[in-house]
Amino acid sequence: EVQLVESGGGLVQPGGSLRLSCAASGFSFEDYTMSWVRQAPGKGLEWVSSISWNGGITHYTESMKGRFTISRDNAKNTVYLQMNSLKPEDTAAYLCNANILTRHYWGQGTHVTVSS
Repeated sequence: EVQLVESGGGLVQPGGSLRLSCAASGFSFEDYTMSWVRQAPGKGLEWVSSISWNGGITHYTESMKGRFTISRDNAKNTVYLQMNSLKPEDTAAYLCNANILTRHYWGQGTHVTVSS
């Protein structure tokens, strides 16, 4: 059974940093691209970032370039999202996504609140 478990969210002041983690199990983690997606209160899903199977290729949505960094540790079956210079508009539930053989799997999400 595929499982994705996010952690690391919380309350942070504007300009602060957080590192999110997503622990994966139930599939060959090292073979698949992993992504982070977020959902702000009252809004739809927004793709944040993706990382290729070996970490060699990363993509970010434009508003997060230079502030967010995605990485992965295939030995630990974990993907990370380092978020710096956080803004109030980054407040959202952050979800981990795995696209395995055209089927999407999601974690339960971890909540990030950016507020003073």
